[in-house]
Amino acid sequence: MGSVLKSFGARLCLVVFAAVSVPALAQDQAAQIAQESQVWLEKAVADTRPSGAAPLRMVVQVGALDSRLSLAPCAQVEPYMPVGTRLWGKTRIGLRCIDGPSRWNVFLPVQVQAFGQTWVMRSDVASGATMALDDAVLAEVDWAMENQSVLADPEMWVGQTATRGLRTGQVLRHGMVKPSQVFQAGSMVRIIAKGPGFSVTSGGQALSAGVVGEMARVRVDNGRVVSGLVLDMRTVQINL
Repeated sequence: MGSVLKSFGARLCLVVFAAVSVPALAQDQAAQIAQESQVWLEKAVADTRPSGAAPLRMVVQVGALDSRLSLAPCAQVEPYMPVGTRLWGKTRIGLRCIDGPSRWNVFLPVQVQAFGQTWVMRSDVASGATMALDDAVLAEVDWAMENQSVLADPEMWVGQTATRGLRTGQVLRHGMVKPSQVFQAGSMVRIIAKGPGFSVTSGGQALSAGVVGEMARVRVDNGRVVSGLVLDMRTVQINL
């Protein structure tokens, strides 16, 4: 989901337009730009929402130009995205005059908020603890408040290990959890060998630590060493 949201932010960059109000511009011209930009921006946001995207409520807040600037009147102001920036959270856009007696280029602060449901810590959890579904509750928050994408799907964090102490009210985001180690090297494990149309279960000994969703080396009963996918605290799957 995080990739879908980043793709949406990138496409929004291409269509965003900002209201301009600068000291040297006539008030009626600035008001007209602001009004037309607001209507256009609302339509642009709706049109660029990708199919299947999370039901987010987007809020765009345009900041103010540096009050020390004195810009010449301009018949057409063109917005653009500076290299290396995107419209997500606190950022900026560029504004350049392309039709006026004096060409100018300035930067305008912008904040893009994306409000939606995601998981927030219900209580404190210590670093190294295994996350349970009861540790968090759904709430509406600004997904764009931080750069790290949110963990909106419980499968992305339930059963994983907290990488640091998590506080009540904190939004669960990438980097806060990691896959849990479920067995150590030397542990006896169950091995499921799967092939086209069959499945065989046997026992074996782990030769490396087991982390859910990652590969582990095991020695099967005949002494052969193989690698398989760790499914849970006692099961390793081998695809033949």
